[in-house]
Amino acid sequence: MPEAYIIDAVRTPVTRRGGGLSAVHPADLGAHVITALLARAQAGPGAVDDVVFGCVDTVGPQAGDIARTAWLAAGLPEAVPGVTVDRQCGSSQQAVHFAAQAVLSGTAGLVVAGGVQNMSMVPIGSAMGPEDPFSGSEGWRARYGAEEISQFRAADLIAARWGIGRAEMERYALASHRRAARAIDSGAFDAEIAPCRGVTVDEGPRRDTTLEKMAALRPLREGGTITAALSSQISDGAAALLIASDDAVRRHGLRPRARITHLSARGDDPVLMLTAPIPATAHALKSTGLDLDDIDLVEINEAFASVVLAWQRETGAERARVNACGGAIALGHPLGATGARLLTTLLHALERTGGRRGLVTMCEGGGQANVTIIERV
Repeated sequence: MPEAYIIDAVRTPVTRRGGGLSAVHPADLGAHVITALLARAQAGPGAVDDVVFGCVDTVGPQAGDIARTAWLAAGLPEAVPGVTVDRQCGSSQQAVHFAAQAVLSGTAGLVVAGGVQNMSMVPIGSAMGPEDPFSGSEGWRARYGAEEISQFRAADLIAARWGIGRAEMERYALASHRRAARAIDSGAFDAEIAPCRGVTVDEGPRRDTTLEKMAALRPLREGGTITAALSSQISDGAAALLIASDDAVRRHGLRPRARITHLSARGDDPVLMLTAPIPATAHALKSTGLDLDDIDLVEINEAFASVVLAWQRETGAERARVNACGGAIALGHPLGATGARLLTTLLHALERTGGRRGLVTMCEGGGQANVTIIERV
C-alpha cells in the first residue's frame, strides 16, 4: 500500500492583531515557513512537485495565488507550481489532504502543504464585501430562508442546544490560557517554531486573565452567551509541512516522522455551521476501526468554547488529551494557517510525549469539518 509521510512540520509564532508579525507581507510569512521547512528536512527545492497552501480572504496582499507567490518570494525555483485552497478555517488542513492525496495517487512525490493568514493586514471577511455571500441566491433562500448566517450566532445556538452555560465555557477558556502558558514556559513549542522577524513565541495567551475578568465582558450578540473571551483570537501566522511518498523518501534520503493514516471531510447543518467536527470524527473513527481510546492526543480548533465542549459531550473525549497545550482561544486562529499549525503542534507533541496516534479536526464555514489522523513512525 502506498504511504503519505510527514517529513517535517514548522510554523511561525502566532501573533496578535497588530502584533509582531502584523506588518509582514503574507507572501513573506509563507516564504519564511517554506524556507525553514526545506532546511530542516534537508530537501532540495527542485525535488518539490507542488506547493498547496490554505488562505481565507484572498484579496489584496493575499490574492493572486499566495501559494505560488510565497514560494517565489522565498527565492525558490520557478519551475515549481503552487495552488491556493479555501475551505474556510480548514483551508490548510485541506491543503495537507490534497498533498497527501497527490502522493497516495502517485501523481506527486514531494509536496509542500500549509497555509498563511495575516488578519491584521487583511481583516476577516474582506473577501465578502458589504453583504453576506448567501443573500442574493434564490436557491439558498428557498432552502434556508433568510436566517442570519453567522459564526457568532452559531456558537450561541450550539451552547443553547447542548446546554453549555457561560460559566462552563469560561472555565474552559481559562484552562486553555493556562495550558498554553505552561507549554510556552516549558519550551514545548520551541522545536516547532521558526522565529520570524525577532518574534520567538506565541503572543496570544493572556496570563493575567481570570474568571472574574471574563464574567465582566458583554456578549458579542444581544441575548447571547458567547463573549470575546470564549472566542478564538484574530491572529497572524503561517505553517508548512513536507508530505512525501515512499519513493520520494528513498530517492531523496528523507526521514519520515509520521504517516497520514486517515483523511476525510464531512458536512453538517450550515446554519449551526460549527457542529461538523462531531459527525466528521465519528466517520473517521468508523472508517479506521479506531475509537478515541486509540488516539493519544487530539487537536480540535477552539473557534469558540461551545464548539469544543459540544464535541466533547458527543464523543466522550478525555479532557486531558484534548488541546493539551491550549487552543485558539489562547494561541490564536490565523484562519488559513490554523489547520497546518494544529498538525505541526500535534506531530511535535506526539514525539515529545511518546504518543503513537493523533487526530486533528476543526469546524469550517458552510457547516464542514476535516479530520486527519496521523501515526508516528
